[in-house]
Amino acid sequence: MDTQYTQQDQSRLFILSCIALTVTAMTFAIRAGILGDLGTQYGLSGTELGLISSMAFLGFPIATMVGGILYNMFGPRMLLWIAFIGHAVGLILTIYSSGFWGLIISTFLIGFANGMVEAACNPLIAETHENNKTTMLNKFHVWFPGGIVIGALVSTGMTELSYGWELQIAVMLIPTAIYGYMLLKSNFPKLNPLIMSSSENIKNLFSPLYIFLVVCMTLTATTELATGQWINEILAASGAHPMLTLALVTGIMAVGRYFAGPIVHSLNPVGVLVASAVLSTLGLYLMSQLQGTPVYFAAVVFALGVTYFWPTMLGCVGEYTPKTGAIGMSLIGGAGMFAVSIWTPIIGRWMDEAKAQALTQNLSENEMALASGQAVLSSLLVLPAILIVAFAALYFYLHKRGQNHTAVSEAG
Repeated sequence: MDTQYTQQDQSRLFILSCIALTVTAMTFAIRAGILGDLGTQYGLSGTELGLISSMAFLGFPIATMVGGILYNMFGPRMLLWIAFIGHAVGLILTIYSSGFWGLIISTFLIGFANGMVEAACNPLIAETHENNKTTMLNKFHVWFPGGIVIGALVSTGMTELSYGWELQIAVMLIPTAIYGYMLLKSNFPKLNPLIMSSSENIKNLFSPLYIFLVVCMTLTATTELATGQWINEILAASGAHPMLTLALVTGIMAVGRYFAGPIVHSLNPVGVLVASAVLSTLGLYLMSQLQGTPVYFAAVVFALGVTYFWPTMLGCVGEYTPKTGAIGMSLIGGAGMFAVSIWTPIIGRWMDEAKAQALTQNLSENEMALASGQAVLSSLLVLPAILIVAFAALYFYLHKRGQNHTAVSEAG
């Protein structure tokens, strides 16, 4: 560590990282809240909206893969500057876009910036808090669901006050400017070299267990994040407020992740994944069947299911495939986001097909929206249902190998 690097510098960098992650999360929530407005203003179909939304999930894994190399070459400061520029330019381009292609480009830039935040901050926090990595990384990752709550409430409030989607996007420039200013004033430490070589990490990426975890990560990430992107459209006619439902789900996730340490230490990680898959499947099923106030109960069940998906998957990589190192951690997160980029337009197509099917039944506009939304949710619950079988199989496989012990999750 740099001898001039102080405790105050450490605290400042942690706060900077949390603000940057908050911006990342707000882009998810506010984009989910304005999808309908974008479709109306530019005459976009559900498939086109899905393609636009998918750019954020495509930019993320590309940034993660590039960022792992850049981190070792130039350090976290450079990555955070790239993230700041991507956020600022992407948000401004979104406001001034004139249609489909402008939104495609700007959303990709925002997604790339989001990936750079993760690529820079995860290893930075781990290295600057060597004695309590798990606690601080979990506290850092609270600000993903926490930022989604903030974004959902901002979007809801501004919509109720009849502010347009452009102003909702512009709000995110404020925290972006704050972390950019802090970046100018921050002192970064000299970081220790990686314990394991990149060549050793890469060689171990091809282990069957790691590949299995990557495949599962594509389904857990899609269950958690793709549903969040479409919740406004899906729940529009259910009788529950879509953005408040999103805030409820992510609020539960934030609290759950804040107290994740004792839970992860006391429970078997694969057992947690099995329970998460069961609750996620049940939650989606209930949301596809219920209307009105009971939808909030369904949302709570779903939230309890997806809360520990992301951190426990990363914990399993660290526990059961440790030789994949930091590259393994980065790539599995990137794989999850990449999968969401593929699934989001597919879900959009499902929405278009469900609406077309509802039109043939002579339903009212509200009934048609409800029927199509519930049909999409019914299709989505197949993903966590597959995970129940996959994680149960993993549990018995690891038990047979004598590896079913508690893992420590290093992320949230």
